[in-house]
This record gives sequence, structure tokens and C-alpha cells, in this order.
Amino acid sequence: MNLVEFKSVSKRYRLGELEVTALEQVDFAVARGDFVALTGPSGSGKTTMLNLIGCLDYPSDGEIRVLGQPVNQLDDRSLDRLRSQTYGIIFQNFNLIPVLTALENVALPLYLHKLPKSEMDRRAHRALESVGLSRFTDFLPDQLSGGQRQRVAVARALVTEPKLILADEPTASLDSASALSLVELMKNLNREQQVTFVFSTHDQRLLSHVDRVVELRDGCLMAAADTQLHAEADSTAMATGESEVA
Repeated sequence: MNLVEFKSVSKRYRLGELEVTALEQVDFAVARGDFVALTGPSGSGKTTMLNLIGCLDYPSDGEIRVLGQPVNQLDDRSLDRLRSQTYGIIFQNFNLIPVLTALENVALPLYLHKLPKSEMDRRAHRALESVGLSRFTDFLPDQLSGGQRQRVAVARALVTEPKLILADEPTASLDSASALSLVELMKNLNREQQVTFVFSTHDQRLLSHVDRVVELRDGCLMAAADTQLHAEADSTAMATGESEVA
């Protein structure tokens, strides 16, 4: 069973007198263990698609199923439960609380699960260890580099043991070395722990590191390709210095 399925999904928004189509007739699925990048220019529908995958918004037309359940048939309480048990989120700008340590930031989502503090600390320690930050548990966010802060954000997304982690432009605030290091970290988590990832990116250099590249243009799904199709061209671009971080 797929984690998420889109069937002829469209999304429209009202902007005053105008109706804007953000997604148009999209068919898409995320299977357990996938490592997927959504790519395309600004305004192509990437963030809208992530919001729909994460049940943060509803489609205007079509059907979305999460773990086999039609999202539009769930009441608010069931939807909240589904979100908390299914998803982890990595934010572009980290969204760490500055007065909390790395450990406390990572443990924060567990308060919603009403676990004993000893269990929350154990899970938070384990999550920080999985992203290579076990020595930084007592550091505040402003004592960490940008790459380290984003790793704390990854650990926070992992700590609830979600079935799917979503990330909107997770490397946008990072330098090139930190960005590639972050994607390698996510790929290792995907391979070793079978963590499923779907993330959006403008960074063409990252596409050779993913299993599937899904391209959006003007709200339409253009391609869903194996990364091997992109790897050779991507490697050439990196070697010649032609690739840029948007």
C-alpha cells in the first residue's frame, strides 16, 4: 500500500476576483522507502503539492488517500491524529526555538504524544545521534552553524518516528557544502532506516542524489524519472561549474 496517493488532484485559490490554478489533474504516489525530489520554477506548484501531501490543505478536485484513507472523509480530530502519526516536517528556516537547547528542540514534538520525560529524552538523544550531533545536545541554536541547525531540524522531524518526512527547500538557507552534506544525511537515513522523504528543491546539483525527480510546470506534472537519467548530466554540470543554487 502506498503512503500517499493523488488521483486527478487539482487545487485552485481565489485571489480577489481571480481564480488561480496551483495544481491541475495530478496523479502521484509515494511508496514506503521513497526518496523523492519535487522540482520546477517558482510558482510551479511544489509547495502546494507538499501541503496537500501533508494534509495541510484540501484539494479542489480529485482524491487524496493517506495510508489508504480518503482525506476528505476524515473529521478534524482524525485528521490531526493522522498528521501527528504520519509526518515529520523539515522547515527551510529551521524554526528552532532560540531559548531551547538542541535536545529540547528535538524533544518538543513528543509533548503532543504525552510520553514520560525519560522516554522523550531517550528518543531525542537517539535522533541527534542519528544526524551526527550527539555532542551538541546542550547547545543553543545560535551556538550552532547553519548546517548543524538544519540537522537539528532533521532530528526533530525524525523523533516521532514518522512514516514520511516532508521538506520545503531544506537546503535553501545553506551553503553548497552544507547542502550536499544534508542531502547525503537524508539519503543515508533513507537507505539505512527506510525513512521516506519528499522534498522540494531549486538546487539542480542535488538531483543526482535522489531516486525520483518529479518536475512541475505551471501546476502540471511533467516528469517522474529515475535519478540515473539525470546523474550524468548533473555530474557534468558540477564539473564545469554550470550548476547554480537558486
